[in-house]
Amino acid sequence: MGGADAALTIAVVGAGAWGSGLAHVCCRANHKVLLWGRDKDLVAGINARHENPSYLPGIALSEDIEATGDLADLATARLCLLVVPAQALRKVAGDLAGVLDADVPLVLCAKGIEAETNLLMTEVAAEALPGRPLAVLSGPTFAAEVARGLPTAVTLASEDRDLAARLVVTLGSRSFRPYLSDDPLGAEIAGAVKNVLAIACGIVAGRQLGDNARAALITRGLAEMSRLVLARGGKPETLMGLAGLGDLTLTCTATQSRNYSFGVALGQGADVASATAASRGVVEGRFTAAATLAMARTFNVEMPICAAVDAVVNHGAALDETIAALLARPFKAEGFSA
Repeated sequence: MGGADAALTIAVVGAGAWGSGLAHVCCRANHKVLLWGRDKDLVAGINARHENPSYLPGIALSEDIEATGDLADLATARLCLLVVPAQALRKVAGDLAGVLDADVPLVLCAKGIEAETNLLMTEVAAEALPGRPLAVLSGPTFAAEVARGLPTAVTLASEDRDLAARLVVTLGSRSFRPYLSDDPLGAEIAGAVKNVLAIACGIVAGRQLGDNARAALITRGLAEMSRLVLARGGKPETLMGLAGLGDLTLTCTATQSRNYSFGVALGQGADVASATAASRGVVEGRFTAAATLAMARTFNVEMPICAAVDAVVNHGAALDETIAALLARPFKAEGFSA
Protein backbone atom coordinates (compact mmCIF):
# COMPACT_ATOMS: atom_id res chain seq x y z
CA MET A 1 0.00 0.00 0.00
CA GLY A 2 1.28 3.44 -0.88
CA GLY A 3 1.51 6.52 1.30
CA ALA A 4 -1.47 7.38 3.46
CA ASP A 5 -2.38 10.48 1.46
CA ALA A 6 -1.91 8.93 -2.00
CA ALA A 7 -4.84 7.93 -4.19
CA LEU A 8 -5.04 4.15 -4.42
CA THR A 9 -6.80 1.55 -6.49
CA ILE A 10 -8.94 -0.28 -3.93
CA ALA A 11 -10.67 -3.59 -4.53
CA VAL A 12 -13.96 -4.06 -2.69
CA VAL A 13 -14.93 -7.72 -2.87
CA GLY A 14 -18.65 -8.18 -2.37
CA ALA A 15 -21.34 -6.02 -3.96
CA GLY A 16 -24.06 -6.34 -1.33
CA ALA A 17 -25.24 -3.43 0.78
CA TRP A 18 -22.10 -3.16 2.92
CA GLY A 19 -19.70 -3.68 0.02
CA SER A 20 -21.47 -1.05 -2.07
CA GLY A 21 -21.52 1.34 0.87
CA LEU A 22 -17.80 0.87 1.50
CA ALA A 23 -17.04 1.33 -2.20
CA HIS A 24 -18.81 4.67 -1.97
CA VAL A 25 -16.76 5.53 1.14
CA CYS A 26 -13.52 4.80 -0.72
CA CYS A 27 -14.55 7.03 -3.62
CA ARG A 28 -15.45 9.77 -1.15
CA ALA A 29 -11.85 9.51 0.09
CA ASN A 30 -10.69 10.08 -3.53
CA HIS A 31 -9.60 6.56 -4.40
CA LYS A 32 -10.29 4.48 -7.51
CA VAL A 33 -12.61 1.60 -6.66
CA LEU A 34 -13.05 -1.78 -8.31
CA LEU A 35 -16.20 -3.44 -6.90
CA TRP A 36 -16.56 -7.18 -7.47
CA GLY A 37 -19.90 -8.98 -7.38
CA ARG A 38 -21.22 -12.38 -8.50
CA ASP A 39 -24.50 -11.16 -9.99
CA LYS A 40 -23.93 -10.06 -13.60
CA ASP A 41 -27.15 -8.01 -13.71
CA LEU A 42 -26.26 -6.24 -10.48
CA VAL A 43 -22.75 -5.45 -11.79
CA ALA A 44 -24.16 -4.11 -15.05
CA GLY A 45 -26.70 -1.99 -13.19
CA ILE A 46 -24.06 -0.41 -10.96
CA ASN A 47 -21.97 0.51 -13.98
CA ALA A 48 -24.89 1.80 -16.05
CA ARG A 49 -27.05 3.52 -13.44
CA HIS A 50 -24.70 4.03 -10.48
CA GLU A 51 -27.08 2.42 -8.03
CA ASN A 52 -27.62 -0.93 -6.33
CA PRO A 53 -31.41 -1.27 -6.13
CA SER A 54 -31.23 -4.84 -4.82
CA TYR A 55 -29.41 -3.80 -1.64
CA LEU A 56 -29.38 0.03 -1.43
CA PRO A 57 -32.57 1.17 -3.15
CA GLY A 58 -32.88 4.89 -3.77
CA ILE A 59 -29.24 5.69 -3.00
CA ALA A 60 -26.97 7.12 -5.70
CA LEU A 61 -23.50 5.57 -5.78
CA SER A 62 -20.36 7.30 -6.97
CA GLU A 63 -19.87 7.30 -10.72
CA ASP A 64 -16.22 6.48 -10.01
CA ILE A 65 -17.09 2.95 -8.86
CA GLU A 66 -16.21 0.40 -11.52
CA ALA A 67 -18.08 -2.84 -10.94
CA THR A 68 -16.89 -6.18 -12.31
CA GLY A 69 -17.79 -9.85 -12.15
CA ASP A 70 -14.24 -11.00 -12.88
CA LEU A 71 -11.84 -11.30 -9.96
CA ALA A 72 -8.90 -11.02 -12.38
CA ASP A 73 -9.84 -7.36 -12.89
CA LEU A 74 -8.73 -6.67 -9.30
CA ALA A 75 -5.06 -7.40 -10.03
CA THR A 76 -4.07 -3.71 -9.98
CA ALA A 77 -5.48 -3.10 -6.49
CA ARG A 78 -3.14 -1.89 -3.74
CA LEU A 79 -5.68 -2.47 -0.97
CA CYS A 80 -8.48 -5.05 -0.71
CA LEU A 81 -11.64 -4.85 1.40
CA LEU A 82 -13.22 -8.31 1.79
CA VAL A 83 -16.95 -7.80 2.29
CA VAL A 84 -18.43 -11.18 1.32
CA PRO A 85 -20.50 -13.07 3.94
CA ALA A 86 -18.43 -14.85 6.56
CA GLN A 87 -19.29 -18.34 5.31
CA ALA A 88 -18.14 -17.43 1.77
CA LEU A 89 -14.85 -15.80 2.76
CA ARG A 90 -12.59 -18.85 2.45
CA LYS A 91 -13.69 -19.67 -1.11
CA VAL A 92 -13.48 -16.10 -2.39
CA ALA A 93 -10.17 -15.40 -0.63
CA GLY A 94 -8.72 -18.57 -2.12
CA ASP A 95 -9.79 -17.44 -5.58
CA LEU A 96 -7.90 -14.17 -5.00
CA ALA A 97 -4.62 -15.94 -4.18
CA GLY A 98 -3.33 -15.72 -7.73
CA VAL A 99 -4.77 -12.28 -8.39
CA LEU A 100 -3.58 -9.89 -5.66
CA ASP A 101 0.07 -9.06 -5.11
CA ALA A 102 1.51 -10.62 -1.95
CA ASP A 103 1.96 -7.28 -0.19
CA VAL A 104 -1.62 -6.03 -0.68
CA PRO A 105 -3.27 -5.50 2.73
CA LEU A 106 -6.60 -7.20 3.39
CA VAL A 107 -9.31 -5.48 5.43
CA LEU A 108 -11.83 -8.01 6.79
CA CYS A 109 -15.29 -6.43 6.87
CA ALA A 110 -17.54 -9.47 7.41
CA LYS A 111 -18.70 -10.20 10.97
CA GLY A 112 -18.88 -13.87 11.79
CA ILE A 113 -17.17 -17.15 12.64
CA GLU A 114 -16.63 -19.86 10.03
CA ALA A 115 -19.17 -22.56 10.86
CA GLU A 116 -17.14 -25.60 9.76
CA THR A 117 -13.91 -24.64 11.55
CA ASN A 118 -14.94 -22.16 14.30
CA LEU A 119 -12.24 -19.83 12.99
CA LEU A 120 -12.38 -16.04 13.00
CA MET A 121 -12.23 -14.18 9.69
CA THR A 122 -8.57 -13.20 10.13
CA GLU A 123 -7.73 -16.85 10.79
CA VAL A 124 -9.61 -17.93 7.66
CA ALA A 125 -7.91 -15.23 5.57
CA ALA A 126 -4.49 -16.20 6.93
CA GLU A 127 -5.06 -19.76 5.72
CA ALA A 128 -6.53 -18.83 2.34
CA LEU A 129 -4.15 -15.94 1.61
CA PRO A 130 -1.09 -16.60 3.80
CA GLY A 131 1.40 -13.87 4.57
CA ARG A 132 -0.86 -10.92 3.75
CA PRO A 133 -1.09 -7.85 6.01
CA LEU A 134 -4.45 -8.07 7.83
CA ALA A 135 -6.82 -5.60 9.46
CA VAL A 136 -10.41 -5.71 10.74
CA LEU A 137 -13.06 -3.08 10.15
CA SER A 138 -15.97 -3.30 12.56
CA GLY A 139 -18.41 -1.14 14.49
CA PRO A 140 -21.98 0.22 14.46
CA THR A 141 -22.72 0.57 10.76
CA PHE A 142 -25.86 0.36 8.67
CA ALA A 143 -24.79 0.38 5.05
CA ALA A 144 -27.56 2.69 3.83
CA GLU A 145 -26.59 5.40 6.30
CA VAL A 146 -22.91 5.07 5.38
CA ALA A 147 -23.71 5.30 1.67
CA ARG A 148 -25.82 8.42 2.28
CA GLY A 149 -22.87 10.08 3.97
CA LEU A 150 -24.43 10.19 7.44
CA PRO A 151 -21.88 10.41 10.29
CA THR A 152 -20.41 7.01 11.12
CA ALA A 153 -17.56 5.88 13.39
CA VAL A 154 -15.88 2.48 13.16
CA THR A 155 -13.02 0.50 14.67
CA LEU A 156 -10.05 -0.28 12.42
CA ALA A 157 -7.95 -2.91 14.15
CA SER A 158 -4.67 -4.60 13.29
CA GLU A 159 -1.78 -6.14 15.17
CA ASP A 160 0.37 -4.03 12.82
CA ARG A 161 -0.27 -0.61 14.31
CA ASP A 162 1.48 1.19 11.46
CA LEU A 163 -0.79 -0.53 8.94
CA ALA A 164 -3.89 0.38 10.97
CA ALA A 165 -2.74 3.99 11.19
CA ARG A 166 -2.27 4.18 7.41
CA LEU A 167 -5.67 2.62 6.80
CA VAL A 168 -7.37 5.10 9.12
CA VAL A 169 -6.09 7.96 6.97
CA THR A 170 -6.70 6.11 3.71
CA LEU A 171 -10.36 5.33 4.41
CA GLY A 172 -11.34 8.15 6.72
CA SER A 173 -13.36 11.20 5.75
CA ARG A 174 -15.46 13.83 7.47
CA SER A 175 -18.46 11.51 7.68
CA PHE A 176 -16.63 8.16 8.01
CA ARG A 177 -14.34 8.18 11.02
CA PRO A 178 -12.20 5.10 11.77
CA TYR A 179 -10.71 4.76 15.26
CA LEU A 180 -7.41 2.93 15.63
CA SER A 181 -7.16 -0.34 17.58
CA ASP A 182 -4.46 -2.99 18.01
CA ASP A 183 -6.97 -5.66 19.08
CA PRO A 184 -8.38 -7.32 15.94
CA LEU A 185 -9.25 -10.48 17.90
CA GLY A 186 -11.47 -8.56 20.32
CA ALA A 187 -13.08 -6.61 17.49
CA GLU A 188 -13.80 -9.80 15.54
CA ILE A 189 -15.31 -11.73 18.43
CA ALA A 190 -17.46 -8.78 19.47
CA GLY A 191 -18.67 -8.26 15.91
CA ALA A 192 -19.58 -11.92 15.54
CA VAL A 193 -21.25 -12.49 18.90
CA LYS A 194 -23.39 -9.34 18.69
CA ASN A 195 -25.26 -10.95 15.76
CA VAL A 196 -26.30 -13.82 18.01
CA LEU A 197 -27.37 -11.43 20.74
CA ALA A 198 -29.33 -9.37 18.21
CA ILE A 199 -31.43 -12.43 17.40
CA ALA A 200 -32.16 -12.80 21.11
CA CYS A 201 -33.16 -9.13 21.39
CA GLY A 202 -35.41 -9.49 18.37
CA ILE A 203 -37.13 -12.45 20.00
CA VAL A 204 -37.69 -10.34 23.12
CA ALA A 205 -39.27 -7.61 20.99
CA GLY A 206 -41.36 -10.03 18.93
CA ARG A 207 -42.59 -11.74 22.10
CA GLN A 208 -43.44 -8.32 23.59
CA LEU A 209 -41.41 -8.99 26.72
CA GLY A 210 -40.71 -5.29 27.21
CA ASP A 211 -37.89 -2.77 27.09
CA ASN A 212 -36.64 -3.77 30.55
CA ALA A 213 -36.02 -7.30 29.29
CA ARG A 214 -34.22 -6.06 26.19
CA ALA A 215 -31.96 -3.76 28.24
CA ALA A 216 -31.16 -6.63 30.60
CA LEU A 217 -30.41 -8.94 27.70
CA ILE A 218 -28.06 -6.44 26.05
CA THR A 219 -26.22 -5.95 29.33
CA ARG A 220 -25.91 -9.63 30.17
CA GLY A 221 -25.08 -10.37 26.53
CA LEU A 222 -22.21 -7.90 26.77
CA ALA A 223 -20.98 -9.84 29.81
CA GLU A 224 -21.04 -13.08 27.77
CA MET A 225 -19.21 -11.44 24.89
CA SER A 226 -16.65 -10.02 27.30
CA ARG A 227 -15.91 -13.36 28.92
CA LEU A 228 -15.14 -14.90 25.54
CA VAL A 229 -13.02 -11.97 24.35
CA LEU A 230 -10.96 -11.91 27.53
CA ALA A 231 -10.55 -15.70 27.53
CA ARG A 232 -9.13 -15.48 24.00
CA GLY A 233 -6.69 -12.72 25.01
CA GLY A 234 -8.61 -9.70 23.74
CA LYS A 235 -8.67 -6.35 25.50
CA PRO A 236 -11.45 -5.03 27.76
CA GLU A 237 -11.30 -1.55 26.20
CA THR A 238 -12.37 -3.06 22.87
CA LEU A 239 -15.61 -4.19 24.48
CA MET A 240 -16.42 -0.67 25.63
CA GLY A 241 -15.66 0.78 22.21
CA LEU A 242 -17.32 0.98 18.81
CA ALA A 243 -16.71 -2.68 17.91
CA GLY A 244 -18.15 -3.83 21.24
CA LEU A 245 -20.82 -1.82 23.02
CA GLY A 246 -21.39 0.47 20.03
CA ASP A 247 -22.15 -2.28 17.55
CA LEU A 248 -24.09 -4.33 20.10
CA THR A 249 -26.37 -1.41 20.95
CA LEU A 250 -27.10 -0.60 17.31
CA THR A 251 -27.75 -4.16 16.19
CA CYS A 252 -29.94 -5.03 19.16
CA THR A 253 -32.29 -2.06 18.86
CA ALA A 254 -32.95 -1.38 15.17
CA THR A 255 -35.13 -3.15 12.62
CA GLN A 256 -32.53 -2.37 9.92
CA SER A 257 -30.52 -5.20 11.49
CA ARG A 258 -31.16 -8.48 9.66
CA ASN A 259 -30.40 -10.50 12.79
CA TYR A 260 -32.71 -8.42 14.97
CA SER A 261 -35.52 -8.57 12.39
CA PHE A 262 -35.03 -12.34 12.10
CA GLY A 263 -35.42 -12.61 15.87
CA VAL A 264 -38.54 -10.43 15.83
CA ALA A 265 -40.10 -12.78 13.28
CA LEU A 266 -39.29 -15.78 15.48
CA GLY A 267 -40.73 -14.02 18.51
CA GLN A 268 -43.93 -13.32 16.60
CA GLY A 269 -44.36 -17.01 15.84
CA ALA A 270 -42.58 -17.58 12.51
CA ASP A 271 -40.57 -20.76 12.15
CA VAL A 272 -36.85 -20.60 11.36
CA ALA A 273 -37.26 -21.46 7.69
CA SER A 274 -39.84 -18.78 6.96
CA ALA A 275 -37.99 -16.15 9.01
CA THR A 276 -34.83 -16.95 7.07
CA ALA A 277 -36.62 -16.76 3.73
CA ALA A 278 -38.07 -13.36 4.64
CA SER A 279 -34.66 -11.89 5.52
CA ARG A 280 -33.19 -9.18 3.27
CA GLY A 281 -29.80 -10.92 3.34
CA VAL A 282 -27.65 -13.47 5.16
CA VAL A 283 -28.55 -13.87 8.85
CA GLU A 284 -25.00 -14.44 10.12
CA GLY A 285 -26.14 -14.96 13.68
CA ARG A 286 -27.68 -18.31 12.75
CA PHE A 287 -24.30 -19.71 11.72
CA THR A 288 -22.39 -17.86 14.40
CA ALA A 289 -24.47 -19.18 17.30
CA ALA A 290 -23.17 -22.74 17.01
CA ALA A 291 -19.61 -21.63 16.25
CA THR A 292 -19.63 -19.26 19.23
CA LEU A 293 -20.67 -22.07 21.57
CA ALA A 294 -17.98 -24.36 20.19
CA MET A 295 -15.37 -21.68 20.82
CA ALA A 296 -16.80 -21.00 24.28
CA ARG A 297 -16.55 -24.68 25.22
CA THR A 298 -12.94 -24.78 24.06
CA PHE A 299 -12.08 -21.87 26.36
CA ASN A 300 -14.41 -22.95 29.21
CA VAL A 301 -16.65 -19.87 28.92
CA GLU A 302 -20.32 -19.91 29.92
CA MET A 303 -22.64 -18.18 27.42
CA PRO A 304 -26.27 -19.02 28.32
CA ILE A 305 -27.94 -16.44 26.05
CA CYS A 306 -25.98 -17.58 23.02
CA ALA A 307 -26.73 -21.19 23.96
CA ALA A 308 -30.44 -20.39 24.08
CA VAL A 309 -30.35 -18.77 20.63
CA ASP A 310 -28.49 -21.77 19.21
CA ALA A 311 -31.02 -24.14 20.72
CA VAL A 312 -33.90 -22.28 19.08
CA VAL A 313 -32.45 -21.51 15.62
CA ASN A 314 -30.35 -24.64 15.06
CA HIS A 315 -31.95 -27.38 17.16
CA GLY A 316 -35.68 -26.65 17.12
CA ALA A 317 -36.04 -25.84 20.81
CA ALA A 318 -39.43 -24.45 21.83
CA LEU A 319 -39.23 -20.68 22.29
CA ASP A 320 -41.30 -20.26 25.45
CA GLU A 321 -39.58 -23.19 27.18
CA THR A 322 -36.16 -21.79 26.28
CA ILE A 323 -37.07 -18.35 27.64
CA ALA A 324 -38.42 -19.94 30.82
CA ALA A 325 -35.16 -21.86 31.29
CA LEU A 326 -33.15 -18.65 31.00
CA LEU A 327 -35.34 -16.91 33.57
CA ALA A 328 -34.98 -19.87 35.94
CA ARG A 329 -31.19 -19.66 36.06
CA PRO A 330 -29.66 -19.17 39.55
CA PHE A 331 -29.12 -15.61 40.76
CA LYS A 332 -25.49 -14.50 40.42
CA ALA A 333 -23.24 -11.56 41.03
CA GLU A 334 -22.97 -9.05 38.19
CA GLY A 335 -19.76 -8.89 36.20
CA PHE A 336 -17.83 -10.29 33.25
CA SER A 337 -16.95 -13.41 35.23
CA ALA A 338 -20.46 -14.03 36.53
